[in-house]
Amino acid sequence: MSEPQTPYRPGLISWAEVVALGVIWGAGFLAVRIALEGIAPAWVATGRVTVAALTLALLLAVLRIPLPPLSERRIWAHVAGFAFFSNALPFMLMAWAQQHVQSSFVGVSMALVPLFTLVLAHVFLPDEKLTLPRIAGFALGLVGVVMLIGTKGVSLGEGAPQVLPRLACVAVTLCYAIGSIIARRSPRVDPIAYTAGSVIMACAAMLPLTLVLEGLPDWPGLRPVLALGYVGLLPTALASLLMVHVIRTAGPTFLTQTNYQVPVWSVIFGMLILAEPLPPQFLLALGLILGGLAVSRLALRR
Repeated sequence: MSEPQTPYRPGLISWAEVVALGVIWGAGFLAVRIALEGIAPAWVATGRVTVAALTLALLLAVLRIPLPPLSERRIWAHVAGFAFFSNALPFMLMAWAQQHVQSSFVGVSMALVPLFTLVLAHVFLPDEKLTLPRIAGFALGLVGVVMLIGTKGVSLGEGAPQVLPRLACVAVTLCYAIGSIIARRSPRVDPIAYTAGSVIMACAAMLPLTLVLEGLPDWPGLRPVLALGYVGLLPTALASLLMVHVIRTAGPTFLTQTNYQVPVWSVIFGMLILAEPLPPQFLLALGLILGGLAVSRLALRR
């Protein structure tokens, strides 16, 4: 059995963290797209995990934080589950899908995470039951996301069939929802050690497999390498630390507030960096998303 759950108390720091996660992840999809200009999808996924694993291992050494002992099998079982569902599988799926769909579409699809998390939390977490205000807030935000999907700025484009890449993006959101529930139900352990252990475990599994299947990559050029470095350092290493901290202190459902911001930031960065036009429906969609955040916040306060 998992240990008793403590009450969630989201505060100013929690809100600052979810805003930071929204910006970091919103730019991350664009960076993955740039990395794919010269790097194979498997190496994009494995490279970002490797960079994050080295960064977090260095952080553990500097702070002198030990990993959980190997004898703690229950802890490592949760770490392994988190590594698979929050790192290895979604990163592979996302890198493959972004060969066929725009980065803004991947960002928009992240708004599905609250739906999956809401249902999973209702089943697996006794203090995360469904309430009408929460459902209303999520629904209002998702209306804004649907409006974004329908605009020209986030159109899926034409060409090769995109059913499987779209399904892969949906599968990524389900992976993240499962990972957040695993993190919340895991035994208490230092969040930095927990995060580092999961990323290092994912790297240990992905790196040999990618080497066997893809071989050593050629030098892709500076632009893809810089993009991969960003994805490894911020959306993977730093964001993983922030994500686990938010889940532990404010709950997995509160973390889903991030997923309403990600579509907005992904479109903004696409417009600024790739010179994509601003759709006329964007401001209305933004208002709906922020309205959903406000309703959900009221529900959390109650």
